[in-house]
Amino acid sequence: MFKAILINKQDGAQSVQVADVDDAQLPDAPVTVRVEFSTINYKDGLAITGKSPVVRKFPMVPGIDFAGVVEASKSDAWKPGDRVLLNGWGVGEGHWGGFAQKARVNAEWLQRVPDRFNNQQAMAIGTAGYTAALCVEALVKGGLTKERGEVLVTGASGGVGSVAIALLAKAGFNVVASTGKASEADYLKALGATSIIDRNELSAAGKPMQKERWAAVVDSVGSHTLANACAQTKYRGLVAACGLAQGMDFPASVAPFILRGVSLLGIDSVMAPSDVRKPAWDRLARDLDIAAIERISKVVTLSEAIGAAQDIVAGKIRGRIVVDVNR
Repeated sequence: MFKAILINKQDGAQSVQVADVDDAQLPDAPVTVRVEFSTINYKDGLAITGKSPVVRKFPMVPGIDFAGVVEASKSDAWKPGDRVLLNGWGVGEGHWGGFAQKARVNAEWLQRVPDRFNNQQAMAIGTAGYTAALCVEALVKGGLTKERGEVLVTGASGGVGSVAIALLAKAGFNVVASTGKASEADYLKALGATSIIDRNELSAAGKPMQKERWAAVVDSVGSHTLANACAQTKYRGLVAACGLAQGMDFPASVAPFILRGVSLLGIDSVMAPSDVRKPAWDRLARDLDIAAIERISKVVTLSEAIGAAQDIVAGKIRGRIVVDVNR
């Protein structure tokens, strides 16, 4: 038996609780992992609150990522004792995820935890930090250089934004953080932001073409924020879009793309192949300050994760929330 958060649905009503689960209930897959840590992402918040139809079957163990140790393996790729992590691949949505003391998954979904990080630190980074690294990788591969000017990071005090700021600052970029939390200015500057703007400057409907401000953008917000960010991006600038905290809509025009040559780069962290994932984790292992990881994270217990998931949807979470599934 092991403990897990279980989401159930009956007669249209969703319930969430910490439950004892028998090993025999684990999904049929070749690798069994003894999970040590998971982390709370916005998608996990949506799954637990039921505010969006993230969960595709019930009962479901939420948690779109985890880090732990291989307990048993029918795959030659992994052996007992290997330290592994998982991000995405539909776990926590259609396949039991990381808010549990055990998980059983496909071998190709796993990656080795970089030697520089322990398992708790790997989940302090989690899918949010890995997504931020995917964004930075895409911008750099797209030709972004320090000489081009300022890089805007929206949703700056969230998990993606926090890690994006730290990575961009480490790479020498001049980072502007957009946040609705003025009280977080010191926190964001400690991560490496050189200046702060209020998210209200971007969150309302704006003109299709605006004054050029940004060499590049990392956006986890979507909706009007993404549209305005594109409208303010410089000629041949780059915008990496990876989230929808404000909304899934994109009320924009084609003007920035056909008149300024702006590139909108879609960032998918869920189904990204290993040859895309590895450079992102290599960048994190190389450039992310471990002290910065500690600054942006706090640890909660498995039972506390339910309330924290509600808080992340309500916009009350700063940085990263690590779940110690064995507490």
